[in-house]
Order: sequence, then C-alpha cells, then structure tokens
Amino acid sequence: MNRTIAPGPRAGRVCAPASKSQAHRLLICAALGERPVEIALGDPNDDIAATAACLRALGASVEETREGVLRVAPIRSVPNGVCVLPCGESGSTLRFLLPVAGALGAAARFELRGRLPRRPIEPLGALLRQNGMALRREGDALLASGRLRAGDWELPGNVSSQYITGMLLAAPLLSGDSTLAVTGPIESAGYLAMTEAALALAGIALEKGSNAYRIRGGQRYTLPQALEVEGDWSGAAFFLAMGALSEGGVTVSGLSEDSPQGDRAVLDILRAFGAKVEPNGGGVTVRRGKLRGIEIDAAPIPDLVPALAAVAAAAQGETRFHSAGRLRLKESDRLETTARMLRALGAFAEARGDKLIVRGGALSGGAVDPCGDHRIAMAAAAAACACHEAVTVGEAECVRKSYARFWEDFDSLKGASL
Repeated sequence: MNRTIAPGPRAGRVCAPASKSQAHRLLICAALGERPVEIALGDPNDDIAATAACLRALGASVEETREGVLRVAPIRSVPNGVCVLPCGESGSTLRFLLPVAGALGAAARFELRGRLPRRPIEPLGALLRQNGMALRREGDALLASGRLRAGDWELPGNVSSQYITGMLLAAPLLSGDSTLAVTGPIESAGYLAMTEAALALAGIALEKGSNAYRIRGGQRYTLPQALEVEGDWSGAAFFLAMGALSEGGVTVSGLSEDSPQGDRAVLDILRAFGAKVEPNGGGVTVRRGKLRGIEIDAAPIPDLVPALAAVAAAAQGETRFHSAGRLRLKESDRLETTARMLRALGAFAEARGDKLIVRGGALSGGAVDPCGDHRIAMAAAAAACACHEAVTVGEAECVRKSYARFWEDFDSLKGASL
C-alpha cells in the first residue's frame, strides 16, 4: 500500500503508543509466573503479537479480555513434541525466547520471516550451545533443543543488549545459580535498565556489579495481577520530530520522564538541535526553533536515528551520527535506508561505515521506498513536515511492526491537505 502525504508542518496532540520493549518483557515475565496477569498495552503491533503467539506455543494462555488488554495465564508445562514459535520479523522475540525455551527444556522451532533469518544470533548461540542446548538452522527456521544449564556465562556488551536480556530472563528458572559477565562497553544500556526493572517488578532478585550479574536459580516470577505498559519514547520520537519541524508544535502525551527507556534522550537531542521542548505533566510539546547541525552518539539510542535524521535534514549545517554500525543489522540496513530516504526527498545524506552524515537544506519531496522497515516509513512522514512537495511512502503498512495506529495518529494532526 502506497501512501501520499501532503507536505508542510503539522500541529496537534497524539498519545504515545505502548512501549513494545516493555510489553515484550512483561508478557514473558507473566508467562513464566505463578498466577494470571492482565496487561494493558493499548493498540497491539506485529512484534507483540509474535511474542504472544510464541508464548502460547510454549504453553501459556494469552487472550484479549477487552480492547487493548491481554490476560496471560502462565506456562504450567511445555507441550510434548516440537513447539512451533512464529517469531515473524521480531528480533526481540527470538533473542529473548531462545534462552527461555532452553530453561524450560522445550524442543522449539523458531520460524523467522523477512530479514530476521539473516540477523545475527552469535555469540548468544555459542553460549547456549556451550551450556546444554543444541541449535540448528533449517531454511528460515532455527531449531532449538536441550536444557540450558546454570553456569558462569560471558557476553559482549556491544553486540546486542537483547542477548543479555534473554539470559537474564532465563537464569532465574534454572536449578542452580548463574553469573553473567558483560565484557567491553555496554551499548543500549537503557534496554538493560528496562529488563532489570521488569525483573524487579516480577520479584526476581539480581545482584549487579560493575560488569556482571549474579542470578539465583529457582526463583519464581510474581508480577502484580494488573499492569499497564508505559508509553513508548521510540515511537513517540517521530511525532516529536514533526514538532521540531513545525512552528505550531506537536504534543505527545502518555510519556514518563522517569522511564528507564534510553530513548527518552530524544528530548535532550532535540534541544541540542535548537527545537523548543516543553514538558507538561505526562507529556511534552515540541516546536520548531532555529535548527542547527550537531554531533550525535548513536550507540545508546539506535532506534532514534531515522527520526532524528529527518530533523537533521532541515537543520542548518551538518549533522553526524557516529557509532551507528548496529543499524546495518536491523529490519533493513537502516544506515543506508535512512540515507536513501533523505536523498529521495532532496537532502544530502551519506552512510559511511558506522556513521551517517546529513547536511541540512531545503527538502523537496518525492517517493520513498522504506524497504519494509517501519522506522524508515515513519521517518519519511516526519520529514514531510519540512518538504515543499508531496511525499509518497511505499509499503506504508510496514508501520504495523511497532506502531499499528501510526497513520491514524498522523492523520489526526492539523496540516496541509492534498
């Protein structure tokens, strides 16, 4: 489905979608618990649907009791035979549940779609194989068997925080105690903070040192019986970027400034660009100021890069994103597809190694192929606020991966019409 967007600034108010990062974690903690839990997560998306489907395959009951609310009854026993886990394109689902399946002793077939079969699982795979599990590729599927053993584990901190999260979710289920040493610099530390917060909420005790965790085995997950997923800063970033490109400004409600989400850094980065940022009790309003190019360390906030690149394309001077190499391993080569999206709209943008360079100027408009990547499609919509001609986004439905109601929220803003 192609979608053509009128150019020009937007104004209005939207409510942030639920954080899919927190939703993944809470759903898994609920499925591993002792009693049913209700989780309010608003409008579902494809990634959360994948995690819910995989938990059902492992023996949990996950049912919608009313609109936007899932009731999770925990896994009592893993089904006999091979459990088929439809991960879709969700890297979080795969990387979180691989260790969990091993902790449960499940024989599992992880079915992968899109770019996910080509996205890395090493060195997580090697760690699992060294500690009791067998992994085997079969086409676009990954077969896992064996029972994960407690032990002294080690993972690098600069490849994927999802590997670390998966091991932390699995470790409390094991019969023995484990340690997980994290070597080198930790990228995306905010996502690990979200994992630690979810585990603490579920009553799981972790001993955290400067570069290691100690996790006692034989613990029980005990989430509160009713939970609400907080607003998602990474999804909200696209509307905050629209505000930075619009004199009238855009307000996003449903956000917590105390969130462990690392992507709340979007506010400081927009301020650094020169945008006017006004928090207002559970939300924030962003308006255009005198935008100027800046330097951005992408390592802790990789998901923000496409939205911020749209702002950079309208800022005076050059913006350089560095330490962004992991973006090449997302749903697309997101460094290249972000640069290609901006060039299609008339900007100068170039991906070099682990860097993205954007030179601001007048944006014309044009046709964008997001290559099936939800964040590229949403970034194109944000960039349209600075364009002089219409923007056509191909495969516009790909936003369902993380933000199913994105286009509905976009249409609720006031702006130019075709």
